[in-house]
Amino acid sequence: MAESAQPDFQADGGCACGKVRFRMHRAPLFVHCCHCRWCQRETGTSFALNAIIESDEIELLQGEPERVEIPSESGKGQTILRCSKCQIAVWSHYAGAGDKLSMVRVGTLDQVDLLQPDVHIYTDSKQPWVIIPDGVPAFGQYYDPREEWPAQSLERYQAMKKS
Repeated sequence: MAESAQPDFQADGGCACGKVRFRMHRAPLFVHCCHCRWCQRETGTSFALNAIIESDEIELLQGEPERVEIPSESGKGQTILRCSKCQIAVWSHYAGAGDKLSMVRVGTLDQVDLLQPDVHIYTDSKQPWVIIPDGVPAFGQYYDPREEWPAQSLERYQAMKKS
């Protein structure tokens, strides 16, 4: 079972200044390590590590993140929720799933090493010095979630779409 499919899970996180605090009440559906050039530009790093989770499984404990609409490589755009004070991105919503699905920035969790990537995507544009561990699925572009996600995550995703 993937690390992100643990049934007993709770994780707190927040921005750098502490104004925004949140809690994930459930394990993420899946964890992406995205190596696309867009994520590299957006984060200022070599990849983005995002925990995909139903938005209603995130409880805002403190503060109110600011919604920032930005373009995306797909052309559909994305909404990033940032602290209004320190501007740290805590999670985002991509146009395909809207506000029902969140991509929590794993680096904003109090235990930043809690979640490991279930998959590496867009590795065709990864930095050449980034080494992907053996045994972790990696795709040059994107992948088919029906082939990679655990059955429980697929069921949760379908339930979320119906709600």
